[in-house]
Amino acid sequence: MLNLLLPLVVCLAAFAEPVPLAKKPPAKRTVARPAAARTRATPVLKPAAPLAPPANAPAEVQRWMRSMTLRDQVAQLIIIPSFGEAHSSQSADFRRYVQLVQDVGVGGMIVINRVVSGQVRPAEPHALAAFLNRMQKVANVPLIVGGDFERGASMRVANTTKFPHAMAYGAANDLKATRMEGYATAREARALGVHWVFAPSADVNNNPDNPIINTRSFGERPEAVAAHVRAFIEGAHSDPRAQVLVTVKHFPGHGDTATDSHMALPVVTADRSRLDSLEFVPFRAAIQAGVDSVMTSHLSVPALEPAEIPATVSKNVLTELLRKEFGFRGLVVTDAMDMQGLTKQFAPGEAAVRALEAGTDVLLMSPRPEQAIQAVLQAIQSGRLSEDRVRDSVVRLLSAKVKLGLHKQRLVDVELVSEQVDSPDFAESAQGVADHAVTLLRNSANLVPLRDPSQSCVLALAEGRYSVQGRKFIEEAQARSPTMKTHWLDSALPRADLAELAGDLIKNCGTIVLGAFVNTAAYRGNVGLAGNYPEFVDLLAKGPVPLVMVALGSPYFVKAYPDTGATLATCSGAPTAELAAIRALWGEIDILGRLPVSIPGFAAVGDGLQLTRRKGAVVHGQ
Repeated sequence: MLNLLLPLVVCLAAFAEPVPLAKKPPAKRTVARPAAARTRATPVLKPAAPLAPPANAPAEVQRWMRSMTLRDQVAQLIIIPSFGEAHSSQSADFRRYVQLVQDVGVGGMIVINRVVSGQVRPAEPHALAAFLNRMQKVANVPLIVGGDFERGASMRVANTTKFPHAMAYGAANDLKATRMEGYATAREARALGVHWVFAPSADVNNNPDNPIINTRSFGERPEAVAAHVRAFIEGAHSDPRAQVLVTVKHFPGHGDTATDSHMALPVVTADRSRLDSLEFVPFRAAIQAGVDSVMTSHLSVPALEPAEIPATVSKNVLTELLRKEFGFRGLVVTDAMDMQGLTKQFAPGEAAVRALEAGTDVLLMSPRPEQAIQAVLQAIQSGRLSEDRVRDSVVRLLSAKVKLGLHKQRLVDVELVSEQVDSPDFAESAQGVADHAVTLLRNSANLVPLRDPSQSCVLALAEGRYSVQGRKFIEEAQARSPTMKTHWLDSALPRADLAELAGDLIKNCGTIVLGAFVNTAAYRGNVGLAGNYPEFVDLLAKGPVPLVMVALGSPYFVKAYPDTGATLATCSGAPTAELAAIRALWGEIDILGRLPVSIPGFAAVGDGLQLTRRKGAVVHGQ
């Protein structure tokens, strides 16, 4: 989902007005739509009696369900987005949150990032914890709170441990470190008031053009991805004082796509045999390891579902395959239901009903929560949705709340937040992984480590004018060689300005080091260099001055520049990766990374030149 440094923008005002059903895009396969998609006569509705709890449900679940109307029970299946900001109780946003939590009775929230001027603004830890406490106090039933903590809480929350991306863990190939990340993520999450970790990604990224999974995946070898998925789950489950729900995503596998499901419906064309041997391997491993939940994906898989519909609304995928064949008994949660891979086919109410029909339990980020609740109620009353189907989902979600101890303690101690997040031990582990993940793919004339940094020029190619990307990269270079020339660039720079800079660099630099950022983001749609960077880099790569390319983020784009003298990949764009790259360039650390993916025409899985740190070098930075 959600994923990803995924700058999801959800405005509370968007919940206010209904939207018409989007027209169905032209089908690539001629498949009759299920009857549910066609116009129905007005149904005869049954009385809206609440669902009775099963006798074997936990006592607290039975108590909650007996206190609810049917509408209350359905509302529990809705998870709404929140930025986790400090609001005045008089603000429109805060009043809307209170309405959704107290009056509508939604079951939970997911922490997402606000995007301002194109830049992600993560939540502040204490403000987030305080806001969630305020919401818990007005909730009739404790809220369950989730977050896409794929890089620990740092993916959504500032001043938390800055773990690198999953692909860096694949390059470092240290399962103990992956367990530590899971453990730390659970600890930080619970300290903040978050109980449901929407991580790790179990997607096998075997498509180099994948614009939305990419570095969020541990790699392209299914067995290696499965090992890291198991390790993360084990770590996240290891502290009984910090219980969280762990989620694998995006079922049945989003790694072999070249389309962002935030923008359209991707299609995975693999046959069932290939799915069994590749996409399904990490998901089966996760289920065996006791994963708590599985997140669906808004993509089409013809080998599993003949209708051209997202897996999120496919009974063949979620009930027949995941539940019956794989034997999964935990929670099934949708990916964000405001993504166009789903919304281009179905209006919010219809999407909610179809997802529950298919076997989903929890509806994440419906763009119209009240509309979704009303549609589900009507589907139950008309007989389209069976009471047993909905009851199962309500019981699963409420039982998860009991398992997490929310019936006993729903609030967090805001004063203790600083003691729980961004601990030195967690930071040391995160930096260690980033250091070990640095992978040297080319090193003509032994350009790495830099022979004479003072005669080199270091540039950071950030993806946006207001981005913090590359700031640490430049700061750490300047700290080591104060007289060297450094440049922080913005992808919006005109072509003429970049060409002029290229000419200046060629005249005045002994070696040119480019730290180029290519990160996955929702609605971006590609994994290439931004703006006018491609021509700029091409000028430098074909020029007379030796060029060292440092891929900060996705490593795949380096295949477009085979003429560089040296190529380093960090497999992450996190600040820890920026520091690791500088340490490697200055010879302060051993370079030990092995590429966990293949780069067509450039490098194979497992490639990586091994270099020993420069004798006598001192490791700097933190």
